Amino acid sequence: MNRVIDPALSRDELVMMRVRALRSGVWFKALSTVERSMVNLAIRVVEKDVKSSLLARLMGGIIDKLKEATESRFLHMVLEIGLPLARKFSGIAQGWGNKSASQWTDDPGFMRFLTILSTNAPETGRSDI
Repeated sequence: MNRVIDPALSRDELVMMRVRALRSGVWFKALSTVERSMVNLAIRVVEKDVKSSLLARLMGGIIDKLKEATESRFLHMVLEIGLPLARKFSGIAQGWGNKSASQWTDDPGFMRFLTILSTNAPETGRSDI
């Protein structure tokens, strides 16, 4: 009897998740030494897709942990950077007569946009918005 294992997890996804975790600074904070070693070893061993259901389950748990760590950090940045900017821009726009600008502080997409815009602005051209 042949069991078909869904290749939901690929080597490329593992590599991208590791890179994302390293860039966001959660690779060493969120994972233990054993978990980091497991991911690194899986990246070395897996050629294309994870075929082992046990390995896929183990990697799935680690990836969930990394996703939670990176998402919560970004959410913190949105509340720390995006919300104050949304409040400031909303106040300015309302001062110019834009009545719908009062809703900008309730728009999570706008706050995420301002956070990304602010964090990706070059230091030399950045002004205190």
